[in-house]
Amino acid sequence: MSTAGTSLSQSAATGGLALSVEGVDLRFGGIHALRGVSFAAAPGQVTAVIGPNGAGKTSVFNTISGFYRPAAGRILLGDEDITHTPVHARAGRGLARTFQNIALFRGLTVLENVKLGGHHTMQAGVFSALVYGRAAREEELRLRAEVERKVIDFLEIDHVRHLSVDVLPYGLQKRVELARALAMRPRVLLLDEPVAGMNREETEDMARFILDVQEEWGVTVLLVEHDMGMVMDISSHVVVLNFGQVIASGTPAEVRRHPQVIEAYLGAESEALA
Repeated sequence: MSTAGTSLSQSAATGGLALSVEGVDLRFGGIHALRGVSFAAAPGQVTAVIGPNGAGKTSVFNTISGFYRPAAGRILLGDEDITHTPVHARAGRGLARTFQNIALFRGLTVLENVKLGGHHTMQAGVFSALVYGRAAREEELRLRAEVERKVIDFLEIDHVRHLSVDVLPYGLQKRVELARALAMRPRVLLLDEPVAGMNREETEDMARFILDVQEEWGVTVLLVEHDMGMVMDISSHVVVLNFGQVIASGTPAEVRRHPQVIEAYLGAESEALA
């Protein structure tokens, strides 16, 4: 279902969609990256995918968002099979993501970067947009007002909206990337290591914003993250991957007690699960 033509507030009111990964296999030549991976992200909840380095977490995200095509299995967004849907069309169906490595447009301001997230929802025709006719101009102004009111204020980045993203500290750049994803009016939001490289204060701020997105906007959140403290604090469901397979799935309390999870996280990371 496309969210084009709706406002951010209307998108939030509709609530999140369930996201299902069913029996997904992924191969790169002789490498079997994912082996029959199945799990679901409940609508309007925070689900985390965790696992040691090389477990297949990013491969799962890239398959869900359409960058990789699975050898077997399928991806469902609500009741719709999007396994073969192009990347750009998934955005129109309410799927947005951030990236582990910041992917902002250098040389553009915060506001310009965030507005780019909402451009796929604009309805002015190609000719009108090319000549910047009245319809396109009015729609552009509405988009700017909506982004400033609903996203930039929400994420508390109004004070930097006219600054180039190049001059922002790392933590604020990560927040701007989240803002751009929210401007896409998502019903399912994929967050790839949203607090990687952040200090404790920045991590706590980002965790608060993620919970606000889930609770106030009703968005379904699926995140990959190495910070086990944050994962266990904000997630309602946790999926654990190891060597491309799901080894555990359940509530944070259930997962942290699972013997295979403890074994997979032997060493320093296992202390975070205690």
